[in-house]
Amino acid sequence: MSTRAESPPSTPTQAAEAELKILRSMLEMRAFEERAAQQYQMGKIGGFCHLYIGQEAVVAGSFAAVRDDDYVITAYRDHAHALGRGTSMNACMAELFGKATGCSKGLGGSMHFFDKERFMFGGHAIVAAHIPLGIGLAFAAKYRGEDRVALCYFGDGAIHQGAYHEAFNLASLWQLPVLFICENNGYAMGTAVHRSTALEELHHRGRGYDMSHSAVDGMDVRAVRDQVRNVVEDIRANSHPHFLEARTYRYRGHSMSDPATYRTKQEVDTKKEQDPITTFRDQLISEGLLSDEQFTQAQKAARQEAAESVTFADQSPDPPLSELHDYTYARPEHE
Repeated sequence: MSTRAESPPSTPTQAAEAELKILRSMLEMRAFEERAAQQYQMGKIGGFCHLYIGQEAVVAGSFAAVRDDDYVITAYRDHAHALGRGTSMNACMAELFGKATGCSKGLGGSMHFFDKERFMFGGHAIVAAHIPLGIGLAFAAKYRGEDRVALCYFGDGAIHQGAYHEAFNLASLWQLPVLFICENNGYAMGTAVHRSTALEELHHRGRGYDMSHSAVDGMDVRAVRDQVRNVVEDIRANSHPHFLEARTYRYRGHSMSDPATYRTKQEVDTKKEQDPITTFRDQLISEGLLSDEQFTQAQKAARQEAAESVTFADQSPDPPLSELHDYTYARPEHE
């Protein structure tokens, strides 16, 4: 299993390539989500569909700081997490279309992307219900004597659920190697954080569980990468949980069915001035690591791959009805 570097690359060339890899990853996430929105509006995708547009720096930055064999688990806004882990756009788009070639065999849909080979353990629809599963992954790593870390992502709305508190308590009690990443995009569905949360500095909740905690600008991919790298290095060495609040923003509604009338156009436009892709592009250009032409080519390639994934999904077969009840229960090992 290949691994991502936990420390900065050793040569200028390696450093530049690492930066460009992060940019390409964010471009792929954005292109996929834009194409998914289009296909949803065309009626090709059913059910809920939660887009990640605007939040790309959180996943791209954090994944650049950890190893490929570290565990990942997240909530229902999960497309970018699968793509960032290396699941193909074809498998992701096919899953949205409910096709047999999807990453969950067409049985999970938008909220249940899964890729065991890449240690991506979902996509979970019930708010905060996956957080105990995240500490289960961390417990398994500690029990086996591995130096792996579990990355558990969730939204700001999850912090009010009982499962969140129970999981945080156990993670701290058992000193589990888990990095909790709250993707605080400012809204729990349509409710702003300041209307629902008495303590708006969300990461300070870690104090209640004697847990180390910090916050990071979730619109700055370099800041996310560097912060996660530092935290994960300490988690590997000392086995303990950490609560990281990544302050980010989604440009679309909670889901495709949400018109987001609870926000003003001015608010969204102001936030778009901090677009993580545009900001990172400008940084790389100013540092001489990227040209306008290279950016255009990378963006075009990402969009082309997303378009091709639609063709792949369209041409893929539906799951056979004979498998409708498969995977409902675990089968005994002797069968």
